[in-house]
Amino acid sequence: MPTGRLTMRRIRDVLRLKFAQGLSERSIAASLGLGKGSVGTYLRRARDAGLRWPLPDGLDDDSLELLLFPSSPSVPDPDRPVPDWAAMDKELRKRSVTRMLLWEEYRAQHPGGFGYTWFCTHFDAWKGRVRPSMRQTHAGGEKVFVDYAGDTIDIVDPETGEVHAAKLFVATMGASSYTYVEAVASEGLEDWIGAHTRMFAYLGGVPKAVVPDNLKSAVIKPDRYDPGLNRTYAEMAEHYSTAILPARVRKPKDKAKVEVAVQVAQRWILARLRNHRFFSLAELNAAIRPLLDDLNTRVMRDYGASRADLFATLDRPSLQPLPADPYVFARWKRARVAPDYHVEVDRCWYSVPFSLIRQEVDVRATHSTVEVFHRGKRIASHVRNPGRRSHVTVPDHMPSSHRRHAEWTPARVLASAEKLGPSVAAFCQIVMEDRPHPEQGFRTCMGVLSLAKSYEPDRLDAACRRGVAIKARSVSSIRSILKNGLDQAFLEPDADELPLQHPNIRGQKYYH
Repeated sequence: MPTGRLTMRRIRDVLRLKFAQGLSERSIAASLGLGKGSVGTYLRRARDAGLRWPLPDGLDDDSLELLLFPSSPSVPDPDRPVPDWAAMDKELRKRSVTRMLLWEEYRAQHPGGFGYTWFCTHFDAWKGRVRPSMRQTHAGGEKVFVDYAGDTIDIVDPETGEVHAAKLFVATMGASSYTYVEAVASEGLEDWIGAHTRMFAYLGGVPKAVVPDNLKSAVIKPDRYDPGLNRTYAEMAEHYSTAILPARVRKPKDKAKVEVAVQVAQRWILARLRNHRFFSLAELNAAIRPLLDDLNTRVMRDYGASRADLFATLDRPSLQPLPADPYVFARWKRARVAPDYHVEVDRCWYSVPFSLIRQEVDVRATHSTVEVFHRGKRIASHVRNPGRRSHVTVPDHMPSSHRRHAEWTPARVLASAEKLGPSVAAFCQIVMEDRPHPEQGFRTCMGVLSLAKSYEPDRLDAACRRGVAIKARSVSSIRSILKNGLDQAFLEPDADELPLQHPNIRGQKYYH
């Protein structure tokens, strides 16, 4: 890198100490804090310009600088041509290309051409004159910068007349400034990810890195050295084999390329659509696309080429290939397995192996599937249930006792109850009808059926008959009736057995 030029005041000091004081170059360098080589260079230039001390009257700094550092000849010299700075800047965007290499190639073609210091100084001066969007130097296919435009555009609901402000997603390649613009409904995660997948498809490849701002859809924990990325965003980057390099907080220069692209998109696209009315995102994006194509094919003054031309030569050859399938949007959440071995996703519950009860798991939910991971291993996968407040349970996830219980149905419960007696079936029927869902009465019905292991079917049926009469609805009530012998009064008498005859027994006709 060439040393910066001294001010004319300090150069005058060098000339004064040499020609008026007669000091050596070493002494001058020590006195002014300069390098001995720099002092020799300025003195040589002064001699070549025919300068002595004192300097001529009326010689101001601009005139002195012109004498010491004459500009390049206004008349082109075929042996010493001025390099094509736009072409040089274009070459610098290619991988491993340096200024020294370009200068050596220039001198190989023109042995009498300008020196390296002149080459670098005038190249920097040229860069200072071009637009800010051209100041950064990026290797081809290296980075794409993404952001949202500050200005919005309205979409009118054709049915309600409600107006919704759509956001403008803007992306631009670092080397060529090739731009992608799309209108999305919001800055939410799903719209953010969807815009990226369509951007990669538009580019026809994947850059090595994506540089976003610190919006919540991209970065959940802004940090200068170790930003915390949104997990869905990181998963998308892994799918496309690219890296996410968030810009530093409040450092717009980190993404100056897209800042300028946003300004260009607002002026070139939004301004031209300001008097149009749109009724859907699809209609708006259909109007944006031809304006975007015009923007990318328009020739840029400073380069004599369009963004599309630069993209074809600089970025496209270095892009990574697209994966076989585009990324499918998925939300991640951290969840703890409930005691019923289910996790909740959008008010619907999905089962996991019961051994993970109260363990923390990671849930990945797409529009069609729900996957559950524990320590990086997938432990469950379900088809997404479109309903609400429902359970999706895989039998293999249940304990054996629960699995047996799950195999029961209302019809099977009643069929088993009828084998023990009509009153048992009637009691079970009432219990299931009394609950909001029949399944909620299964546990009570199965408890009643299990009493047949300890009591005769006739007694159980009589106990259920009494339970129906007193409006009992629990297993404990039927068990208490049997334990205390209260079922005896409800036993049916044996038809073959004659009533007991005794003078002190009045009989049932006495009461009628």
